[in-house]
Amino acid sequence: MNVDWKGVYPAVSTQFRDDQSIDLDATQTVIDNQINDGVNGIICLGTVGENCALYPEEKRQVLAAAQEVVAGRVPLIAGTAESITTAAVDYMQDAKKIGIDGCMVMPAMVYRTSDSETVEYYRTLAQATPEMPMMIYNNPVSYGVDVSLDMMAQLAECENIVAVKESTTDTRRITELYNRFDDRFTVFSGVDDIALESLMLGATGWISGLTNAFPAESVAIYKLASQGRYAEALEIYRWFLPLLRLDTIPTLVQCIKLAEQVCGRGSEQVRAPRQKLQGQERADVIALVEQAIATRPDLSKYNL
Repeated sequence: MNVDWKGVYPAVSTQFRDDQSIDLDATQTVIDNQINDGVNGIICLGTVGENCALYPEEKRQVLAAAQEVVAGRVPLIAGTAESITTAAVDYMQDAKKIGIDGCMVMPAMVYRTSDSETVEYYRTLAQATPEMPMMIYNNPVSYGVDVSLDMMAQLAECENIVAVKESTTDTRRITELYNRFDDRFTVFSGVDDIALESLMLGATGWISGLTNAFPAESVAIYKLASQGRYAEALEIYRWFLPLLRLDTIPTLVQCIKLAEQVCGRGSEQVRAPRQKLQGQERADVIALVEQAIATRPDLSKYNL
C-alpha cells in the first residue's frame, strides 16, 4: 500500500466552548485556516486534539466535521487512542466509513503493553482494517512503549502499516529506520524541537503542535529543508525554537491552545481534568508568543 504523505501536518486542536462542550464549527474553522495557510495534511484527534478527553460518539462527530471541511484538499489522518483492542478496531472501521484517509495509532492506553502485546495490538488493528493506511505513533517518552526496530520488522509484514511518527526524541532512530527498512515506511518527525534536525536526516514530514499557532513559518521551514536550503531554514528555526519547546512539556496541550488564542487562531479552553494555564506559567507563555509575533521573520525574502 502506497501513500503520499509528506510535509507539515499539524496535530490540530479540538475547540471547546466555555462549558467544555465541543464547538464543531470552531474546530472546522481551525482546520480550514491551517489548510489555507499551506499545511500539507491534518492530524485530527491526536494528543493536542484531546482524544482521550472525548466520549466515543464525540470522536466520531469531530472526525465527520473534519472530513467535511477538509473535503479531500489534503490527507486527513485520525489519531487513535483506545485502551481496548476491540474499541480501537471499531473506531478505525468507523473512521474509514466517515472517509478518513489514515489512522495514527498510539499504543494501547493506560496499560503499558509488553513487546509481544504491542506487536499483536498493531497487527490486529491492521488486519481488521486492511484498507486503512496506518501510522505507528512511537512515543515512549509519553506512553512508556517503544516500538523498536525489531518490532517494526514484524509489523512491516502488514502492508497497510505504512508510516511511523517517530517521537523517541533520539534523532538516531530516524537513520536506523532507513538503514533497516529503506523506504518501507514513511517517517514523520513527531517532536517539535528536533524537527529541522529530523528533516535533515531524511524525515519526509513533520507532525507538529506549534504549527497550530504559526503554520506559515512551519511550512517555510519544511520547504527550505526539502530544497536543501538549510542555512535559511535555520534562521526561522532558531526564532521558533523557544516556542517549539512548549510541545515537549506536560502542559503542552494548554500551552499550544493558549498560543493559538494569542495568535487569534482558536480558544485556550480545554476539557477537565485539564485546566487552562494560570498565574506565572500563563504569563510566561503569553510573553513568549507575543515576543515571537513581534520578531517573526519576513518569509517573503525566501521566495517560496
